[in-house]
Amino acid sequence: MADPIRILICEDNPDDAVLVVAHLRRGGVELEYERVDEAEAAREALRERPPDLVISDYWMPGFGAEDALDLVKASGLDIPFILVSGRIGEESATALMRAGAHDFVLKDQPARLVRVVRRELRQTEVRRERRAAEVAVRLSEQRFRLFADHTPDVMFRYRVHPTEEVEYVSPAASAVLGRAPQELCGDPATLFALVAPEDRDALAAAWHSSDPRPLVVRWPRADGADTWTEQRAVALHDQDGRVTAVEGILRDITDRVIADRQRDAMQQQLRQAERLESMGRLAGGIAHDFNNLLAVILGHTDLALTDLPPDSPHRPGMAAIHTLAERGAALTRQLLVFSRQEPLRPETLDANEVVADTERVLRGTIGEDVTFVTRLAPDLRPIRIDRSELERLLLNLVTNARRAMPSGGRLEIETANVRRAGAADGGQNPDPDQSPDGVGPASIVRLSVSDTGSGMPERVRKHVFEPYFTTDAEAGTGLGLSSAYGVVKAAGGEIAISSRPGEGTVVRIDLPAVERPTVAPASPEPAPAQGRGQTLLVVEDDDAVRDLVCRMAGRGGYRTVGIAAPSEALRVYRESAGSVDALLTDLVMSGMSGIELATAVREQDPALPVLLMSGYSAGTLPGDRPLPDGMALLHKPFTTAALLTALGEVLGGGTREAADGPGTD
Repeated sequence: MADPIRILICEDNPDDAVLVVAHLRRGGVELEYERVDEAEAAREALRERPPDLVISDYWMPGFGAEDALDLVKASGLDIPFILVSGRIGEESATALMRAGAHDFVLKDQPARLVRVVRRELRQTEVRRERRAAEVAVRLSEQRFRLFADHTPDVMFRYRVHPTEEVEYVSPAASAVLGRAPQELCGDPATLFALVAPEDRDALAAAWHSSDPRPLVVRWPRADGADTWTEQRAVALHDQDGRVTAVEGILRDITDRVIADRQRDAMQQQLRQAERLESMGRLAGGIAHDFNNLLAVILGHTDLALTDLPPDSPHRPGMAAIHTLAERGAALTRQLLVFSRQEPLRPETLDANEVVADTERVLRGTIGEDVTFVTRLAPDLRPIRIDRSELERLLLNLVTNARRAMPSGGRLEIETANVRRAGAADGGQNPDPDQSPDGVGPASIVRLSVSDTGSGMPERVRKHVFEPYFTTDAEAGTGLGLSSAYGVVKAAGGEIAISSRPGEGTVVRIDLPAVERPTVAPASPEPAPAQGRGQTLLVVEDDDAVRDLVCRMAGRGGYRTVGIAAPSEALRVYRESAGSVDALLTDLVMSGMSGIELATAVREQDPALPVLLMSGYSAGTLPGDRPLPDGMALLHKPFTTAALLTALGEVLGGGTREAADGPGTD
């Protein structure tokens, strides 16, 4: 229940005072009252027991309504003064109203008295609240200026009504936005021009509303970097509820935005890893089937070319088919290289050859609106690196360059023998590029990939080697350059980036040059070892491939037993009574793999030679384990010579004597 109001009644007639109180209480006004009839008593009551409202009779002996009103005004109290009288002229009442009285009521109008009291008390409360708000605003402005001048956040005041103006921007704007405060004050168009176009409408809307929600805004800086701020603001209103100004802060959250993007990129990478795992299995299956097709084409054309005389009119066409099949096999191997993950296997190689071999794939990646140029140095020194990783690295760099040129441009790959200053040259590095570590070896091979794309600011360039850092979360995972850095460092090299906004990007890879291996004089390649009638158990679930392999082996002097199902092959072997000299089986088959079949037959003959055939990558072997002794792996597609050579190796050069048993020539 609300506290009763305190009323000071200036009345010389106690009965009239009691009557006024009774009328008010009947009207629902809870009150306490004090009656006075002389000036000194009124002055003391106003000072010691301040009332909420004063009701005064017009005339009292020696103390009238004018005197009472003067005492209220002198006290400084903001309380209603209501004149209640039974005999007052209109002119006198009007004079008192002009002097400060809030209303007058005749004593014979008790109902109106209740309404007037209630109204004046409400209006007095409104006036008090308004004054308190005005005081709070003034104090707030003082605290705002004091705090704003010393906080690292950008504090601002934006006036909305009656005219729009940026009234204040704190000194922190110089550090956060790269602009002096005086540059941002005044015409709002100057400040809005600094905001990223996609955020201008949202910022303008926030500065014209009472929406307290945080707003993230991007500010492109003059140095090419971006600053992200989070705005938190409050709106100030006039008495009509209209927004007159907005005050708030802009907090630099650039580091948080970058961290969020890196986290999002990491989550995207996890999702992409799952997709890549599925795609890898799918690619392996496609490569297996495609290699089976190529094996049949390549094998039969190989046999046909062997049978056709040199002057046969069919020989050129058959040779063309054979060449295209070899090209298809090379593309399949390249697909497997780019899709699989395997331990690094460094080898001494010519970077020019790697660029040339992958050029067709790279050109297919960039599209027709980009001019692709290669400048390969003659007599380029060899390097030692995993070839598949170098190919993958080139593909990543070319893909990044293509994304930086959405409207086309020029992409160039260049190789060169260079000499970087090292310890012998005083330790000076002539390259002003970003490099994570120190100076590389003096004699190096440089591979450069440059583009005429959008480039990147210094602030971004410093982070490009960090895992999961990406400037385009939708297009990439942020692992391309970090993984490239790891590959190059594993090879003992350095990777560096030069870039400026609007001037394109150059990625330089410096790898230690190695000595060219001594090549022995070429000697005629020996003919593949011929079989001596040994019996091969050929297990392949593809009929065309199985028939081809049997024909190839038959040409080499072997007898063959061709079987489609591994379970049937196992039964035949167990019933052969040792007449099978070697097992030639596909690696991946339904029901039982080639490894499982080989393990089963070796339980009966542990020394049985085994040659596995596979259209998958080497990573398909379980656990990437080495093959047991007496086993070898032959990748599809293969020629007759490759098959006979592999058979000769697993059979010990053809020394295993043929066993009596069934076979096909």
